Parts: sequence; structure tokens; C-alpha cells
Amino acid sequence: MNIAVTGCHGQLGNEMQKIAAANALHQWFFSDIDSLDITDPIAVERYFSEHRIDCCINCAAYTAVDRAEDDVEMAEKVNVHASKVLAETCHSQNALLIHVSTDYVFDGKGTQPYRETDPTGPTSVYGKTKLAGEQAIKDSGCHYCIVRTAWLYSATGKNFVKTMLSLAETHDEINVVCDQHGSPTFAGDLAQGIMALVSHYGKRPVKEVFHFTNDGITSWDVFAKAIFELGGKSCKVNSITTDQYPTRATRPAYSALDTTKIKETLGIRIPFWKDSLERCIKELNSQP
Repeated sequence: MNIAVTGCHGQLGNEMQKIAAANALHQWFFSDIDSLDITDPIAVERYFSEHRIDCCINCAAYTAVDRAEDDVEMAEKVNVHASKVLAETCHSQNALLIHVSTDYVFDGKGTQPYRETDPTGPTSVYGKTKLAGEQAIKDSGCHYCIVRTAWLYSATGKNFVKTMLSLAETHDEINVVCDQHGSPTFAGDLAQGIMALVSHYGKRPVKEVFHFTNDGITSWDVFAKAIFELGGKSCKVNSITTDQYPTRATRPAYSALDTTKIKETLGIRIPFWKDSLERCIKELNSQP
């Protein structure tokens, strides 16, 4: 298959590039804002035609959650309009769209892992634009797999794991919220899950929503403690409440996702979050 990957400079895009380097079965075409404006329908149509794209993996997104509250226009442009452009192009060229979405489409008031069929109710601009992007894809008529994930991190880019390790170099102790629960997700595992979807569906018709996170549920403060433990850092974590750490955008108090559907559909096992965190930190430590 000819596979296009948008947002290739981001955390997930970088992991997709690693997979491509070891996978000669497919032809890969990587792009980011510097080489393809995915909000431009003409440019996207031309790109898909030239490369005869069979599958598009959309890793591009506006993910600055707090900034989005004041930068609504840009969040909508990237998370809604670009999704619509890619979906309509996939529909016109009979290509499969695999689109990455988020736990922020839920209101965070749940007490058990959210299933794909549970009612949505985003409380932030980021969550609202990501949900609108999902709807634009569904309305386009294209074949799609929407993959919701959460708490994404990797050895590249900006993320919680790298921020914590950096803070540990200059702080003896830090405050981290203890009343927000979810599942950390290693971008390398998500990339493998996406490739399993590509292999499973190929060019067959599909219109499905899936949830993918690493196994297990934790809180941000426990996550931070694990990062310091596995990273060999002695920084102390002080557990505080969300009220003690106000942010511009509302965070979901509970956003664990039920991954039963993707496991059963693909017959895959997803690693426990702490095992994947250990792999990521080893990767970080091996970097020059």
C-alpha cells in the first residue's frame, strides 16, 4: 500500500517513521506543515493523486490544550478543517483514513473506562475541536478508523515524561496533581497499534472508532513518581489537587479508555503502562 503520514515531526509521526524504516512492505510518504498544508483541499488532492495514496494516517493535531482556549481559530483550522479536508480527499480517492483523536472528547466525570459508544461531552476547546474533527470524518463518507488515545509521550518532542526528567535536574521536589486519572500511552505502542489496523483492514471498507492506551490506570502524581524511580532521579513528588493547580483549560478528572474493542478486533496485547515507560526511559538514556 501507499501510505501517507501527516504530522510526521510530532511524537507519533516520529514513531511511524521508525516503523517505516523497518517495513519495506509499503511505500511511505511523510509530510508536515513544511511540506504539505493539510488545510488546503487542492494541495491535499494533488498530493494524494501524485502518490496514489491508499491509506492516510493523520498524526497532525493542535494539541496545546491551554493555548487553544484563546486560539480557537487555529485549533479549529487544524483539528476540524484539516480533518475534513483529509477525509473528503480519502473519500474521493477511495483511501482509508486512520485518524488520531483524544480522551478529551469525554467530560471526565466517569468512574469506569470509557467505551467507544459512551456519550461524549468535551469541556475544553481542544476537546470540542477534536470531537468536531471526528464528526467531520464521519460525515465525509470516507472509510475510517478513528483512534482515541490519552497521555501520549515518547523519547522525542514535548511531553510529561521529558518535562519531569528535566525538572528533576533542577528541583528537589515538585507538585503534581493526584485527582486526575487516566492511562499513559507510549507513542511507540500506539504506532504499532495503528499498523495493526492497517494490516487488518487494508483496502477493505471500515467505519469504526477504537480506543488505544497502554494497559492500567494511574494518576499524574503516581506517573511522575514512576518516571523518577525508573529514571534514577531523587526528586520528591508532592501530591496536590486540581484546585491547587488551576489551568486555563479544564482537564478530565477521569479519562481512562476501555481498549477491549481494539484488542479483540486485532487479537493484540497492549503492554502495561509502567513497562512501556521503562522502555521509553531506556531509549532516552541511550540517546547521545
